Amino acid sequence: MMRSPPATLSLLLLCLLLGQAPLGRPQSPGTPKLRLVGPGNRPEEGRLEVLYQGQWGTVCDDDFALQEANVACRQLGFEGALTWAHSAKYGPGEGPIWLDNVRCAGTESSLGQCGSNGWGVSDCSHSEDVGVVCQPQRQRGYLSERVSNALGPQGRRLEEVRLKPILASAKRRNPVTEGAVEVKYEGHWRQVCDQGWTRNNSKVVCGMLGFPSEAPVNGHYYRKVWNSKMRDPRFRLKSLAQKNSFWIHRVSCLGTEPHVASCQVQVAPARGKLRPACPGGMHAVVSCVAGPRFRPLKAKSGRKEPRAEQEPRVRLRSGAQVGEGRVEVLQNRQWGTVCDHGWNLISASVVCRQLGFGSAKEALFGAQLGQGLGPIHLSEVRCKGSERTLGECPSLDGAHNGCQHENDAAVRCNVPNMGFQNQVRLAGGRSPEEGVVEVQVEVNGVRRWGTVCSDHWGLNEAMVTCRQLGLGFASHAIKDTWYWQATAGAEEVVMSGVRCSGTELALQQCQRHGPVHCSHSTGRGSAGVSCTDSAPDLVMNAQLVQETAYLEDRPLSQLYCAHEENCLSKSADHMDWPYGHRRLLRFSSQIFNLGRADFRPKTGRHSWIWHQCHMHYHSIEVFTHYDLLTLNGSKVAEGHKASFCLEDTNCPAGLQRRYACANFGEQGVTVGCWDTYRHDIDCQWVDITDVGPGDYIFQVVVNPKYEVAESDFSNNMMQCRCKYNGHQVWLHNCHTGDSYRANAELSLEQEQRLRNNLI
Repeated sequence: MMRSPPATLSLLLLCLLLGQAPLGRPQSPGTPKLRLVGPGNRPEEGRLEVLYQGQWGTVCDDDFALQEANVACRQLGFEGALTWAHSAKYGPGEGPIWLDNVRCAGTESSLGQCGSNGWGVSDCSHSEDVGVVCQPQRQRGYLSERVSNALGPQGRRLEEVRLKPILASAKRRNPVTEGAVEVKYEGHWRQVCDQGWTRNNSKVVCGMLGFPSEAPVNGHYYRKVWNSKMRDPRFRLKSLAQKNSFWIHRVSCLGTEPHVASCQVQVAPARGKLRPACPGGMHAVVSCVAGPRFRPLKAKSGRKEPRAEQEPRVRLRSGAQVGEGRVEVLQNRQWGTVCDHGWNLISASVVCRQLGFGSAKEALFGAQLGQGLGPIHLSEVRCKGSERTLGECPSLDGAHNGCQHENDAAVRCNVPNMGFQNQVRLAGGRSPEEGVVEVQVEVNGVRRWGTVCSDHWGLNEAMVTCRQLGLGFASHAIKDTWYWQATAGAEEVVMSGVRCSGTELALQQCQRHGPVHCSHSTGRGSAGVSCTDSAPDLVMNAQLVQETAYLEDRPLSQLYCAHEENCLSKSADHMDWPYGHRRLLRFSSQIFNLGRADFRPKTGRHSWIWHQCHMHYHSIEVFTHYDLLTLNGSKVAEGHKASFCLEDTNCPAGLQRRYACANFGEQGVTVGCWDTYRHDIDCQWVDITDVGPGDYIFQVVVNPKYEVAESDFSNNMMQCRCKYNGHQVWLHNCHTGDSYRANAELSLEQEQRLRNNLI
């Protein structure tokens, strides 16, 4: 008589027959792919979808909670989850509902390791599809799956390169630009045989190390050094050189590759281990040329730098680190973006080298580093890799190729290791991204650590600090850090009077006092920062200002509220109210958030001010300046538009409004949305009652005091040329501060004048 199987085995067989996994058990050892389907420019939120058996499907919201969302977000490369959403908040999906009753302990590395009813076993409909909202911060070392990968199948075998300086002069240089090439192969460093080594090989190695080009090497001198070391019994070089495991036998590059793993590489000789890998040869030596930003500062010479270096026709915007950002090109004297159709590492490397960096680490798609505003100049860029500039590469006109700004291309370039990251640190914060700023400086010939005086400390200085640390943008520049404990022995202020432009690679490159002069020596007033890898970016719609500007003579009887809120010029104080009028230059303003984080007020709700006239709370006191200037920059009138309530007036299709002023709602501007102040509301004007006829500059500055951190402050100012004849006003050539090259403003004849604004 046959014995009946154990109960657990019976259950397992039953489950297998029914086509589902046992309840509460992990799915399978394989890791299913996940994606979030939602707003196109918010990769951290959306409907959760799973790829199984080659088909994408959804997850039911039954039993789904924050710990399941945490597992999903970590698998997607984020640090964790903020929340989750039930009942198909991000719209019903299509296809199968792959998972139902998902239950995770919270420690799993993938959703497939959590318990569930089994693949495809569900009693849900798509009206119950679950969504998740992840923390926008990526995990360290995260690489986007949308990175274009030009590396061949051996891309994981040759991992890194480095230069080992040999000459004393090369060892003293920062960064190291010359030395023997060493390649990391399967986790171990090897030197490369110089036989058959070419300048093309050197170019690829230099590109990986962050250098745009290579230089010739004095091979005869290095051969003498090599031979002398081989004869010296104190060196192990002779015995090491006889081992094939010491060498990479041969490398052959075209010079256009972004990584040495894309080159033809022969690790060992073809005839097996009996033949030496580098008979009679020595290690290959490379000399690289650093880009302008990474060269040591020299005394000024009479020779001028080439104009090509001073005014590149390509730039990077909104990148959290040096050498990364949205790619923008200058055409017809106007900056515009590049469409990601056909975008790859080869073309991205041309951009990086043109800007003085090395080859590209990543070519990014889908506006992953923010959307631009304005023209899309290029699409289907097809570089061969040998071009000196992006303009030499074949391409199509982006405006006529079906591209939108959600297709804006971006890059991450290889940059030289300057060692700056080891000269700054944060102490005492609640997380590694915040704390008291401690710097290493030379005091009386000795290098020591200390704090930075917070006098005049601001966002520009904080931005440089966070970038130097590799932590992205600064979210706050903190002046009072008494609640954070500095490192023992490093409490003394060693740097004061720090003034950064914001483009420096390190605090040590900023202007500062010679002898330290601080209003306090230690403790409460040390500078601190809080860093983040994403930030908002506000840009004014210049075209709308130009199209909506007009004059109005408004009776004083209708201006009591505006006068109370200081929206009129001072001369209004002395008028015979309510008789008379004020002449107002009115216009609409539309402010876009093109960054990768929501723009939020600096202060919390407890600090917001109720404005009785406008019947809502104003969350930010100084948000924009409206000014009328003479052509030489003197102010003749100002709008006094200070207090604002921030809200999402409109969002693009598929993106939900998050912020609204009504009913004491949350205030801010969501990524991709815009806040509009129409021309017909109070204070949306400049009072020009006291201004005479003439030619002027009309200027709007957003976030003028840098109170809220942004990824790019260069586009915060908008200017128009203004012509006023006493009865009519014309605004023309309206543009943001970074839209045109300096001294390349469009002429009056090139602009369509707006003549529909009679009083």
